[in-house]
Order: sequence, then structure tokens, then C-alpha cells
Amino acid sequence: MRFSTKCIHAGIDPDPSTGSIMTPVHLTSTYVQQELGVNKGFEYSRVSNPTRSVLEANVAALEGGREGLAFASGMAAISAVFMLLKPGDHILLSKNIYGGVYRLGKLVLEDFGLEFEFIDTTDLALVRRAIRPNTRMLYVETPTNPTMEITDLAGIAKIGRAHRVTTVVDNTFASPHLQSPLQFGIDISVHSATKYLNGHSDMIGGIIVLNDLQLIERLRFLQKSVGAIMGPFDAWLCLRGIKTLPVRMERHCENAIAIARFLQRHPGVVHVNYPGLPTHPQHTLARRQMRGYGGMISFDLGSLRAAKRLLKRVRLCALAESLGGVETLISHPATMTHASVPAEERRRIGVTDGLVRISVGIEDVQDIIEDLRQAFESGRR
Repeated sequence: MRFSTKCIHAGIDPDPSTGSIMTPVHLTSTYVQQELGVNKGFEYSRVSNPTRSVLEANVAALEGGREGLAFASGMAAISAVFMLLKPGDHILLSKNIYGGVYRLGKLVLEDFGLEFEFIDTTDLALVRRAIRPNTRMLYVETPTNPTMEITDLAGIAKIGRAHRVTTVVDNTFASPHLQSPLQFGIDISVHSATKYLNGHSDMIGGIIVLNDLQLIERLRFLQKSVGAIMGPFDAWLCLRGIKTLPVRMERHCENAIAIARFLQRHPGVVHVNYPGLPTHPQHTLARRQMRGYGGMISFDLGSLRAAKRLLKRVRLCALAESLGGVETLISHPATMTHASVPAEERRRIGVTDGLVRISVGIEDVQDIIEDLRQAFESGRR
């Protein structure tokens, strides 16, 4: 099956009891067993649930992986990935990364003996030099949140294999429609399913997809033991959203490039970060390893005052955290998604006080552009 067909059919069969074409929402905590040791494949919904199992199989097919595992949130999924490690282990991560991952690593897990180091993963030579004898994981976000840097997936996978280091890619910004990390040799692909997979801003969840049987067994054990699982209704909402993933992503990409070009021409904008622009430093790499450039843009207005002014005056663009929904969302990373990152560190990685991030929705693109234009113009009055 091709990708669009997989989104609708992979892992999904009509309900055998009714013929329902939509996967039922199995709202149950437990399952009646025929006798001791004999059941229909399900015992307790923390361990497995039919609705969640369908979602896991569906996303695994989209990513080209052996298995998928669904969690209560993207951060729950990422936490499970880090639980593969032990005290004393060293993790290399993209310096430009979601602020919640920085918070989890530096403010939570370092207390348990893990060591997190944030570096420029777009520089493969730097990555090689940063590998230590105790390095056990390479964790990459590409495109990065919020500066949209692109890391060479094949290069990272090669480094990981050479040093026997587990490689992980956060594929949230791209979605499986635009990027397939496992096909480049990456060990684990992780998503905030809240974002593009669901696409409707009405659930929270996380997904891990991988091929390695040993890692699958360990992550299944962690999923069961920790219990941060996705509920059946959230799994159903995500399944419903995935059915339209290809058409949504096509519109997100189409709208985003038009808005990026508008912002690039605007005199009030200092700089635009969007991998679809030829001026992006990794544009050629993005063109090679992605099937589109996504719906995420960030742009620098030069100061916190200018950013506040724009964000106060937008009308159609909603000032809100999160991304990947059908509606356009606009945010200020320094005080929202990356507020837990120290100011000096934010400046080092390019998250300036004037930086604005926009998750371009699927509205008519002219309406989005007109909203941004009126916000800029009213700011000059």
C-alpha cells in the first residue's frame, strides 16, 4: 500500500462483531478470561487495549517500523526512551530542541545519574568528537523546535552504528508523511501524537516506532510497568486524524511556503527560519531527506517589544502553545515553550526574545497572510 492508503487502512479491519468500518472505542479496564491462562489477547488495558493496539499498528506501518507504542503524551513517550538508559550514561542531544525535553533532562533526569549534553547536531564532525566512552544515546530533533535546523539522518545513523549508540529522532515537526527516520537507519522514531498525527487539537498522546526486537521488548515492559499509556478515546481520536494526514500535510506545506516568502519580504522581519526557503542553511539537505518542508516557521522581529506587539494584534492566528492542528497557532518560544531554558542558553541556541513561531494551519492562505499584514501595519500606527 502507498502512504495515503496506509493512513486509512493499515492495521485497521472492520469490527468482526458488527462490521463497523470505524475502530470501536474499547472503554474497558479489564477483560473476562475463558479460564486460567486463556484469553482473547487482552487482560488489562494498562498492558494493552484493542483501540490503542490498532493505532500502534497503524503508525508503525506509516513509519516503516516493526512496532509502535502509544503513550499518554509526547513527553511520556520521550521519558520511556530515556528509561532505556542507566545512571552514568551520557546522552547527546540537538542543542535546538523542544524546551520540555531540556526540562526533563536537565531538571529531572540528571538527578537520577544521566548526563545530558546539547550540541549542534547539524555538524556531524562535532557529533563524532563529542562521543564519549559512556555515550549511549544520540537524540536528534529535525527540524528543530523552534529554529528549524535540519540534521543529516543518514549521517547520525552511521555515527550511531559505528559507536554502538542508540539513535533517536523526534519526527513530530515533519510527521511520517514528510520524513521516515527509520529508513535512514535511525533506531527509534518518536512523536508527539498531539500534533500532526492527530491534527485537530483535541487529544494528547505520544508514539514510539522502532524495529529492534530487544528495544521493543524493553519498551513494552516500561509501558506496562510505568503505566503512562494512551487512553482508548485518545487513540480513537488520533486514528481518526491520521486518515486525513496526507491531505492536511500537503496544505500545511503549501500554506507555509507562501507565508515564509511573505515574511521574508516584510521589512519588519529580521530573519525567517523555514527549510523550504533556498536561504535556509540546510535547504539542500532538507530537500534530500524530506518529502516536503512542513508547516512550522519561526521568524525574528528583533526585540521582545516587536514580538509582543505583533502577538497582541493578530486576530485569525491564535496565540497558543502546541502546533500541528488545522488552525493556525502563533507563539513566543522564549516565554512559552522554552521558558524553562535559561536565558543565556536560549540566546546561545538562537531562541531570541524577538523570535516568533507559527504553526501554519490549513485555512485559506490569503486570510492568514492578511491577518499577519494587518498585525504588522497596526503595530506601526
